[in-house]
Amino acid sequence: MKIELLVRAAVACAVASVVEAATSEQWRSRSIYQVLTDRFARTDGSTTAECNTADVNYCGGTWRGIIGQLDYIQNMGFTAIWISPITYNIPDRTEYGDAYHGYWQQDLYKLNDHFGTAEDLKALSQALHDRDMYLMVDIVTNHNGWPGASSTVDYTRFNPFNDAKYYHPSCSISNYSDQAMVEDCWLGDDKVELPDLRTEDQAVVDGYGAWIGELVANYSIDGLRLDTAKHVAPPFWSSFNAAAGVFCTGEVFSGDPSFTCSYQNALDSVLNYPLYYPIISFLNSSSGTTAPLLTAISDIKSQCKDVSLLGTFSENHDLPRFASMTQDLALAKNALALTLLWDGIPIVYAGQEQHYAGYGDPGNREATWLAAYSRQSELYNLLAAANQVRNRALEIDEGYATYGVDVVYSTQNVLAVRKGSEGKQIVSVFTNAGDSSTPYAVDLANTGWAAGTKVLEVLTCEEVVVADNGALPVSMDAGLPRIYFSSEAASGSGICAGTGTPTETVGGQMPSQTPSVGMVKGRRRMAAAAAGVVA
Repeated sequence: MKIELLVRAAVACAVASVVEAATSEQWRSRSIYQVLTDRFARTDGSTTAECNTADVNYCGGTWRGIIGQLDYIQNMGFTAIWISPITYNIPDRTEYGDAYHGYWQQDLYKLNDHFGTAEDLKALSQALHDRDMYLMVDIVTNHNGWPGASSTVDYTRFNPFNDAKYYHPSCSISNYSDQAMVEDCWLGDDKVELPDLRTEDQAVVDGYGAWIGELVANYSIDGLRLDTAKHVAPPFWSSFNAAAGVFCTGEVFSGDPSFTCSYQNALDSVLNYPLYYPIISFLNSSSGTTAPLLTAISDIKSQCKDVSLLGTFSENHDLPRFASMTQDLALAKNALALTLLWDGIPIVYAGQEQHYAGYGDPGNREATWLAAYSRQSELYNLLAAANQVRNRALEIDEGYATYGVDVVYSTQNVLAVRKGSEGKQIVSVFTNAGDSSTPYAVDLANTGWAAGTKVLEVLTCEEVVVADNGALPVSMDAGLPRIYFSSEAASGSGICAGTGTPTETVGGQMPSQTPSVGMVKGRRRMAAAAAGVVA
């Protein structure tokens, strides 16, 4: 059988990929910039090329285009990128548009030529590694794509799973609380169907294992983001993670910590949806409270195998943009600062730094180039400052990544946390007061700094001194977040650099950078979330 031959042919490649793999320990120190390949950068470098999200078509983004904008990404301090699925997708124009997003795959062994060639993808991988950055690739295993039910699915068009025997019989998911139905039935509808693979069958397990080992080796991939992870049973993920030989984080689209965290028994990591919802509840308006976030801290720590490996985010391509909920820039700054300085591996979605405001798929999949890659954006510069201090803390503190956040102060509208070893810690203050709030002062105890310690507020570059009683005096203004780091720990790192703004890169690398260590799916998820069941 073809799949069995592919298994044997790819064994050597899979083994080789394990030898060079980036470990979970190394990924802890990374921060990830998520790129929707078709919408981030074009090979021609255009910042005016038309891209109307409502047209749901290919807009021309490429892997070569990403290479041309790596300075833009790295100047924000990011040390990894996550790109869209790279496999060949159905070429058909559907009622939901083109498969520009990459989640309607047809052939695992061909690349999506809209994004470039094999040499282009290898060049992107090499360009990232030359900058000591990592490449994360989005992977789909749950399903393939088919343009609607107007005709019977032609399984022979798929490669390598080219027979109906590899797929579950067609059925719709009517109850997202029924996990067997979630795993065995099909995402999609009569406009686009997503034939659901029998990932419980050994032939499918082996076929995917052979393919992913070869893919990782061929393109020097450092990590994988696994789409629709809750739609695939955990035993498959255990085998797949091992076959990949690199760090894997799964998309388990659920806010329930016990359910979501259970997948970390089969995978290195999951995206932290149980934290996402409390972040949004707290920060998307001034009427929210810190209570859900405080509850989430303890729940996630008690349920998840390793919180330090969870993917922390406040936006992605399947969710409404933060700015679609509120245009308050102060709230957006708090959301981004929390994303970067919380436990786990921070992930920021392209366009978030430009305050893009699309509401859900497809509106949240704007072309980043239409903002002309502005480095003057307030959110761009906040990300640069927050990443810079995080990278510095990782550089000087071996325990920073695994040090769980400690709450040092909380009210209904303010939360202050400490992360890091004594003398090297970062103390962050988040608030939902909003940009029209009245300035006020807070004295923070239990920060870990002794009386007389000089401490730098990273966003304003103002220096304060810890009081005789050990309290850190914090000035809250216009609802902005605050990020504190000792002046001694910041010394020589380039933080603030005497200019009051984050330093530019030197030779393509931030001075403080640590040198080691589908549309259908989206609409169904939003409908399920509205019904109280996150799909």
